[in-house]
Amino acid sequence: MSALELITDAGQPVAEDLSQAPLALRGLTVSYHDEPVVFSVDMTIVPGSMTGIIGPNGAGKSTLLKAALGIVTPLAGRVTVWGQPLGKMRDRIAYVPQRASVDWDFPTQVLDVVLMGMYRELGLLRRVRPRHVAHAMECLTRVGMQDFAERQIGQLSGGQQQRVFLARALAQKADLYLLDEPFAGVDAATEAAIIGVLKALRDEGKTVVAVHHDLSTVEAYFDRVFLINRRRMGEGPVATAFTQDALQATYGGRLSDGFVARQSAG
Repeated sequence: MSALELITDAGQPVAEDLSQAPLALRGLTVSYHDEPVVFSVDMTIVPGSMTGIIGPNGAGKSTLLKAALGIVTPLAGRVTVWGQPLGKMRDRIAYVPQRASVDWDFPTQVLDVVLMGMYRELGLLRRVRPRHVAHAMECLTRVGMQDFAERQIGQLSGGQQQRVFLARALAQKADLYLLDEPFAGVDAATEAAIIGVLKALRDEGKTVVAVHHDLSTVEAYFDRVFLINRRRMGEGPVATAFTQDALQATYGGRLSDGFVARQSAG
């Protein structure tokens, strides 16, 4: 069992059992050019849930996700995945990056992109068997992209590209799915398709965590929220953590009056 040392009121260390948490951060701090972007953040993801990471622009949402994945190196803190170090559990994690961070000019077909999600099974020699192709096609079908398998990835629309990257994540057969702004810049049909797939994963017992910016859809899309503005501002079920007071504390003057009014009316 992996544990963190905590201090009780009596001054004695006790062990915190995080073995059931698909992702847990403790004291995570990330700094760019000596400027803290994320400061001493604790976060505990509940298994079988959909959690939205929300906060204003520049609040450290994407940085938090990348630090949790080891893409950027934290200045301090600890990351555990089901109580284990990240390196031991990577095969249980699938990641969908921001679409804007991907080189879409790379000359490859849609099917090959999805097969990349099976790299651990394919190995270094990339011996693709019929069963691998069949699984990749199942994943494309799940996101409504089966008819585009032979299309060059750069020829697709932004929404179609996002669906393909979600199919690649599905091909990994992961237990924890981390997505960075999955709905940014996509059309309404793609957004509906993506959220449908994510909810289905949740219903299958998988855990989903997504950086999200549209406050108007949080209640419809997520079970839980994690609010951040460089520091942890709140965490919990949407019904109790996604409140006007919590949002005002997180966004301050950048929270629109119209949204606050809608929250109050609701």
